[in-house]
Amino acid sequence: MKKANEIDYGSIGFGYIQTPYNVRCYYRDGKWAEIETCTDENLSIHIAATSLHYGQECFEGLKAFRGVDGKVRLFRPTANAERMQRTAQYLQMAVPDTELFVKMCEMAVELNIDYVPPMESNGSMYLRPLLIGTGAQVGVKPANEYLLVIFATPVGPYFKGGMCGINVMVDREHDRAAPRGTGHIKVGGNYGASLISSVEAHNKGFDSVLYLDPREHKYIDECGAANFFAIRGNSYITPASRSILPSITNMSLKQLAADLGMEVEAREVEFSELTTFEEVGACGTAAVITPIASIYDPQTDIKYEYKWVGEKSQKLYDLYRGIQLGSAPDTHNWNMIIDETSKN
Repeated sequence: MKKANEIDYGSIGFGYIQTPYNVRCYYRDGKWAEIETCTDENLSIHIAATSLHYGQECFEGLKAFRGVDGKVRLFRPTANAERMQRTAQYLQMAVPDTELFVKMCEMAVELNIDYVPPMESNGSMYLRPLLIGTGAQVGVKPANEYLLVIFATPVGPYFKGGMCGINVMVDREHDRAAPRGTGHIKVGGNYGASLISSVEAHNKGFDSVLYLDPREHKYIDECGAANFFAIRGNSYITPASRSILPSITNMSLKQLAADLGMEVEAREVEFSELTTFEEVGACGTAAVITPIASIYDPQTDIKYEYKWVGEKSQKLYDLYRGIQLGSAPDTHNWNMIIDETSKN
């Protein structure tokens, strides 16, 4: 493992780099135990654990940033806690309360504080909370034991050259999720099911895929592993459906769009509306906003083209990043300031 001062934060990508500590909490005998600090990257898990056989697994992703004032800010951990709770409830798993989840995130940052990239590197510390069923079951039923583990890793900017437009292909051969399945929760199975689409798109020269609704293929669903949004006039438009994961980034952008006086439309978005949009993009934790330069539909051989970085998308991005870095007012109290003096 490299020491914090041995890492060139200006050159790292969006990948895994080992840090000294992760934090863990076990659910046994009907209750959560004390939080444990661990230096081992590996998990010891029963061969009959429900996470391995029956998909009792979910995860989150959030970031901490070193700001313009030198302080480290953790962005919206409560929102991530609430989304994991909804997922755990749906999968019939033990549900970590908000206090436990946020405390573990805070500890993961504090223990690895030296690995938070400096602001000028444009990097961040990425946290991955993972909740898995560890209890052994052969029959199909929920486990009686669970593990919540959170690790931290420094990551660079998703796009080295700043925001740039990606080229997307419409995928009508695969659905991201079933109409009343698990599309609305953050489970690993959704991402596993999307890999075939991603690989096929990349093999054809595209950066990502645009999924349509799984029932009629009439409405826009998601863009790869991210939420889709569009700008038309003074409106921020984004699809709403039970098969779409509620993105915390998208939720934040909707609020900021409203703050800027834009109309916010969260609704079914017909595929035919693509010709009416001025700016389109994908949004998520990794890059915040990924502008979409073009969308190609193989069925009709039509290519829809857009501004690489539209004016309103750029404005939303700048405000969002300003809040994360402390250069813009945090009027909604999204940031949690990390106390660096409490590091063990």
